[in-house]
Amino acid sequence: MKRLIPLIALFALVSCQPQDPIEQRIDALLAQMTLAEKIGQMNQLDPSWSAEEKEAQIREGLVGSIFNIVDPKEVNRLQRMAVEETRLGIPLLVARDVIHGFRTIYPIPLGQAATFDPALVEEAARLTADEAVQAGVRWTFSPMVDVARDPRWGRVAEGYGEDTYLTSVMGAAAVRGYQGSDSIVRLAACVKHFAGYSVSEGGRDYNSTWIPEVQLRETYLPPFKAALDAGSLSIMCAFNDLNGVPASGNKHLNVDILRHEWQFDGLLVSDWGSISNMVAHGLSTDLCQTAAQSLDAQVDMDMQSNAYLWYLDDLVAQGKVSEKQLDACVRNILRMKFRLGLFDDPYGYMEDSPTCFAPEALAAAQRAAEESAVLLKNNNILPLASSPHRLIASKPTVLLCGPLAHAQHDQNGTWCFDKVDSMTITPLMAFRQLAKEGKIRLIEQKGKHWSREVSRKNISALTRLAKKADVILYFGGEESILSGEARCRAHLTLPGDQSQQLRALKKTGKPVVLTVMAGRPLCIGDDIAAVDACLYAFHGGTMQGPALANLIMGKVAPSGRLPITFPNAEGQIPLYYNKKNTGRPTDHPILIDDIPVGAGQFSIGESSYWLEYGDQPLYPFGYGLTYTTFEYGPVVLSDSLITSSPHRLIASCEITNTGNRTATAVPQLYIRDLVGSLTRPVRELKGFQRVEIPAGESRTVTFELTEQDLAYWHLAEGVDLGADGAYAFSAEPGDFHLWISPNSAEGLPVKFTLQ
Repeated sequence: MKRLIPLIALFALVSCQPQDPIEQRIDALLAQMTLAEKIGQMNQLDPSWSAEEKEAQIREGLVGSIFNIVDPKEVNRLQRMAVEETRLGIPLLVARDVIHGFRTIYPIPLGQAATFDPALVEEAARLTADEAVQAGVRWTFSPMVDVARDPRWGRVAEGYGEDTYLTSVMGAAAVRGYQGSDSIVRLAACVKHFAGYSVSEGGRDYNSTWIPEVQLRETYLPPFKAALDAGSLSIMCAFNDLNGVPASGNKHLNVDILRHEWQFDGLLVSDWGSISNMVAHGLSTDLCQTAAQSLDAQVDMDMQSNAYLWYLDDLVAQGKVSEKQLDACVRNILRMKFRLGLFDDPYGYMEDSPTCFAPEALAAAQRAAEESAVLLKNNNILPLASSPHRLIASKPTVLLCGPLAHAQHDQNGTWCFDKVDSMTITPLMAFRQLAKEGKIRLIEQKGKHWSREVSRKNISALTRLAKKADVILYFGGEESILSGEARCRAHLTLPGDQSQQLRALKKTGKPVVLTVMAGRPLCIGDDIAAVDACLYAFHGGTMQGPALANLIMGKVAPSGRLPITFPNAEGQIPLYYNKKNTGRPTDHPILIDDIPVGAGQFSIGESSYWLEYGDQPLYPFGYGLTYTTFEYGPVVLSDSLITSSPHRLIASCEITNTGNRTATAVPQLYIRDLVGSLTRPVRELKGFQRVEIPAGESRTVTFELTEQDLAYWHLAEGVDLGADGAYAFSAEPGDFHLWISPNSAEGLPVKFTLQ
């Protein structure tokens, strides 16, 4: 009996501990809910079903969330129905795909990543939330943190590029911006797509993915964990099957990792129809089975499959699933609604006439478009306002042309359902203003043009106009419909006859400046070789026109850096900077045109490269020029040996602006673990900064590197290769290289040792 006393005291102590008020309210609500009402909370529908059926389901408590309604009056009407005309008054969760802006559109996320400016990404998300919540939207399906290394995949536009660290930093910044820092979250973030979606075979959307556990944890999961650590209230399943199991039914992802290992207590929602898709995948015989499988995988909410709504009650009755399983899901849904403050103020933030396009939002959109543009080439043409080129006058005559020169719809890019085309300022509109101010003389290409157009007549007209100009500004790239979900490409060239147009224009002898507005990296080495300067601007949103005018004229110096490697050709894909070294790296590739006729099989060596391109990309990760030059001094370490707690190292480097104008340097910190229990990448990004440096001046940048930064996923000690589930995340003692450099391909390393 004496042995029971400590246990009794422990239970008494636990019972006296104050319970979280939200959890108390959830307990009270769950105790009152019928099985049908619980299932209703797990059901998310868009407004495409009939008004009569929609309203009946809401009044019966059979809808937990609706999406794609952005009329605040309609949102309020349906919300009143849920709150005032149902038995328990549980508010609706109103959702929308708000990916890179609501009304005011910012650069696509890939372009935002090119800013290397997480503070700006956070600000853009905050201002996006300001607009969206006024329309009644309280949940956005963003950010997408799928690390993407295949530009054929259309959804590369929606993420932050190829690097795990950069994606983690940017995704976390977006979460903070959407949700704010108050106790009540304004706009709930939903990090997606969990997980491995971007590794689809052949860069084809929805395709299968096969990712070893170590690589999954090393490369693809950290951005999700970073977003959840930043407070994301929800996470979305991916469409793909991962190692043979679709994400919406994947217990290893959703239970073992998300719920148990990461202790996530937020909402896990399927993607649109991804539960029903498991039938097509071949994991399920019918929709009823998908409902059971997704519930077993602890997917809380069914987006648009109706699997839960139609079959969960029967599955409970048959004992195939338990009501306790439903309770866990409903608890997560209710918790998110409480964290959004919906029970206390279901109509909060909404306005009958939402305020959009505020000066602050437009200014941020323009700055984001300016910072996202990457200068890839400049043969002393730019900036135009002070160009040293002999053919360019102080008040130049400019031919402005190309399919993206005046494409209000397309320059906003993919996934911006609520944009207002009439508010979008194109390059043509911006340069018209410069002409009006007397800064340039403008020649305009006539007619409406699009990126896939093929027209000899158009080329002839352009060359005639070019003869009257001092300089040609050509705005090319992709229409918005060519990137995004289900918009995958096998050939990454400029569509239509854009390449032919550029060559014809170059033959006129006039300098040509190419600006590319696209949703992905393109294989345009030949096109860049044919022009005098090239800006890669992605799809830049509402204010991209003024931003590009400022960059081209020189009011703003380019500061964007590539967040993803640009391949020479599709045959190099996947191509990324943090590759493994291989056992036969090349340092002297003999290219195809240099091979002697009749050469022996092994006469040109045996190393790892492509005969056409060697082992190098068109442009490396982190690359970007500006209107000055920077000189990076030697890296100085606080110590060459890391031995004592807290196991940290300080690395510094002096950067000097050796040009004649102020500009922003983007120093990047890379490491390489020279020997590990598993082979390690040739470089890994561990930090970056944006540093404005006046002409002729120097700045010292400093980075701190901890033992945690050196850790990686590997087999646990004593475990043989191939064992499942026995992995460790730790740093291993040994030698490392460290760079502070302008991109992933330059710089000289210094060496340090972890003991």
